[in-house]
Amino acid sequence: MKHPVALTCCALWLSSLSSVAVAADVPAGTVLAQKQTLVRHIKDEPASLDPAKAVGLPEIQVIRDLYEGLVNQDAKGNIIPGVASKWQTNDNRVWTFTLRDNAQWSDGTPVTAQDFVYSWQRLVDPKTTSPFAWFAALAGIGNAQDIIDGKATPDKLAVTAVDARTLRIQLDKPLPWFANLTANFAFFPVQKATVEADKNWTRPGKLVGNGAYVLKDRVVNEKLVLTPNTHYWDNGKTVIQQVTFVPINQESSATKRYQAGDIDITESFPKNLYKKLLKDLPGQVYTPPQLGTYYYAFNTQKGPTADARVRLALSMTIDRRLMADKVLGTGEKPAWHFTPDATAGFTPQPSAMEEMSQEELNAQAKTLLQAAGYGPGRPLELTLLYNTQEIHQKIAIAVASMWKKNLGVDVKLQNQEWKTYIDSRNTGKFDIVRASWVADYNEPSTFLSLLTSTHSGNISRFNDPAYDKVLNQASLETSEKARNTDYNAAEKILAEKAPIAPIYQYTNARLIKPWVKGYPITNAEDVAYTRTMYIVKH
Repeated sequence: MKHPVALTCCALWLSSLSSVAVAADVPAGTVLAQKQTLVRHIKDEPASLDPAKAVGLPEIQVIRDLYEGLVNQDAKGNIIPGVASKWQTNDNRVWTFTLRDNAQWSDGTPVTAQDFVYSWQRLVDPKTTSPFAWFAALAGIGNAQDIIDGKATPDKLAVTAVDARTLRIQLDKPLPWFANLTANFAFFPVQKATVEADKNWTRPGKLVGNGAYVLKDRVVNEKLVLTPNTHYWDNGKTVIQQVTFVPINQESSATKRYQAGDIDITESFPKNLYKKLLKDLPGQVYTPPQLGTYYYAFNTQKGPTADARVRLALSMTIDRRLMADKVLGTGEKPAWHFTPDATAGFTPQPSAMEEMSQEELNAQAKTLLQAAGYGPGRPLELTLLYNTQEIHQKIAIAVASMWKKNLGVDVKLQNQEWKTYIDSRNTGKFDIVRASWVADYNEPSTFLSLLTSTHSGNISRFNDPAYDKVLNQASLETSEKARNTDYNAAEKILAEKAPIAPIYQYTNARLIKPWVKGYPITNAEDVAYTRTMYIVKH
């Protein structure tokens, strides 16, 4: 995504024609396969197909096909029209979106501005218990945080349907990139009549969406089958006639099924097979950079990791260079900051850890742990939680070995299936937990806001007034240079207090069959709509 630039004092209108919308763009002369079916791997069974209940990538990939927000992203991450055909702001504070008149739900009824008002009010309503309610507050929508905190009712959210096709949003502070945020799944609309008619409304035959596809079939832990939504406004450009998402949490199993011809696109592959796959599958192995960070979150509220000295010692003894080069080895970079280096608007200052050798880091870590009261006579014992996947197990074993060798820490490894892991993570039932964050938009605050005290995604329960203050200050800055200074100050606090231990920066490693075209591999946020893809004759 290009870094958003502050708008001028004059109104800026962005309008669209269907020709610039995200849809399959098949070059002239291309011979398509007669059978346009696609099988996509996802890493786990989706937790929910309700946009307000989504928590991770397994469900988000599917949700992007079932629903559509005000804007979409193109192959490079730039925002382009979605349900909205154009949008306007004079001051980056009041935004007006004009909805296209042919946007429809999958039951044929019109998508209106009131649908967005209802959906966004539902998102922040405490009764919904949405894990992404915070996103509305981060976006600065008026009264969002008060509603989330129970200090105001959902109808006070500063989102108004001026008429059926005009949506107006009042922000509590200017935000030049607000339109970019509306591409996020949390802001996708849901149909009120459907949601309120049946608590099981996300099941096949009941789910009414406004995306390019509808849910035809679902077998838990086996498959989700989607077919084109004939009422989708740009359905004429949809080429793939059936997409099946298969949840497989073992990368080796997914890779074997890919090699057997059962899967067309994988979400990942075993790192140790990288060189072999390059040789065996020429032109099918992709590892471009992705705006994401793999990290460990420490429980800052209870147990040994409530002590910042313990957290910092553990973070220091993770050999990030070794992890990136040897344990992973597919282009990942050591994470010396939480915010990836490639994030727009972020010029990282070298961290103290980055400028030290691993031997120096290990020595300092031993001193810190001894100061915290741990050593040979009182060994530190911890549990490391991760969700079931081979790569997470591999990383956990490597890190636990580093902690044992350099600090004498006894680590119990605990793996759980996705839904159980999410519950344990959300309820604080861990000492250390594996986590990751992939950008919701291309700006540093998508990462750094995660550690603010009021953020529901703050897994470590980190609470630092100075950190909250500098992030709030960044949100008020009018220049990119000033924001970058604040973001680096925030990173410095994270480095000193160590509520998390960033380990590596993601690459978008995956396998794609050579006859599958239209996958947006250059999108650093990995926003991949099936409607942009097609199968060529092979």
